[in-house]
Amino acid sequence: MISKNKKRVFVGLSGGVDSAVSALLLKKEGYDVVGVFIKTWHPEFLPCNEEKERKDAMRISAHLDIPFLTFDFEKIYKKGVADYMINEYKKGRTPNPDVMCNKEVKFGAFLREAVKMGADYVATGHYAQIKKEQNKNNSFQLIKGVDPLKDQSYFLWTLKQKQLKKVLFPIGALHKTKTRKIAKENLLPVFDKKDSQGICFLGDIDLKKFLSHYIKEKKGNVLNTSGEVIGWHRGVSFYTIGERHGFFITKKGENKDRLYIIKKDFKKNTITVSENKENELKGNSIIDLVNVNLISSNISSEKRYFAQIRYHGDYFSCVVKKNSKGIKLVLDKSVLVARGQSCVVYDGNTCVLGGIVK
Repeated sequence: MISKNKKRVFVGLSGGVDSAVSALLLKKEGYDVVGVFIKTWHPEFLPCNEEKERKDAMRISAHLDIPFLTFDFEKIYKKGVADYMINEYKKGRTPNPDVMCNKEVKFGAFLREAVKMGADYVATGHYAQIKKEQNKNNSFQLIKGVDPLKDQSYFLWTLKQKQLKKVLFPIGALHKTKTRKIAKENLLPVFDKKDSQGICFLGDIDLKKFLSHYIKEKKGNVLNTSGEVIGWHRGVSFYTIGERHGFFITKKGENKDRLYIIKKDFKKNTITVSENKENELKGNSIIDLVNVNLISSNISSEKRYFAQIRYHGDYFSCVVKKNSKGIKLVLDKSVLVARGQSCVVYDGNTCVLGGIVK
């Protein structure tokens, strides 16, 4: 924790155990804690359990004897997260809505509103850490969470220095088992509640079914690496590089359970599949990033870093090259990467930059 001098912190309470324990720990540290539930947009065709989650957040606040507020960011979420995601898929790209949710809602609108109301900090139940560097700029570092299975730093790469100094991640130094234990020991009403899954605020949804409400299906061909038509798909927009489900193989002898999407042609509305996703790759050892956020100012082109192109994905050794248009990553090996994905670069456990694959 940064201090114990009654600083005021607004904690985003989702109704789950992670944010509940975050509020508990901050109160024990002596902070003036306010619980906040964030209302967002839900389409009419999806089941919505927002009111139940809000009631759980209220129960947590009552148990901790802290004030409770509700912030309505429906319009901001709809425009900055949902519409962004839909429009990116329409262009044949693969966005990460959780990254945009953190940028636009949790550490965008929520942080701004909290500060306006007198908060010194905002806090969430993310498994990540923030550390102040001992340098002349007093800058902050974004560090991986201690629990490798729960680390969420990948989703937080858009955080800038002015935000990092206003954010607390109380459970970033804990393993999930310890978080559960603390919740149970302190009789938090959600100590045994299951973890939420899926897209930020929308939950565990069928993405293709969700997108079909906004993107018209357009039947196209599935090709093998020789260019032969071996099946069909519902439209390039519904698929991503590396995916192995959702398309249909009609040519005998092709084993669809072993086929990966290795290429998409948006103009021709075709996808190319292969049994071996690694051996079929050509020329993907250089990744151009746009909309880059440099968390660290001490990035060297002479140093080796590690890039992660999907949450809980592999780490690839790389060199970072800066240019006038953005950042270019030169990887040691070719990898499957989709346009629009978030790519995050680490120096050990420290997240130094992130961007969108061009």
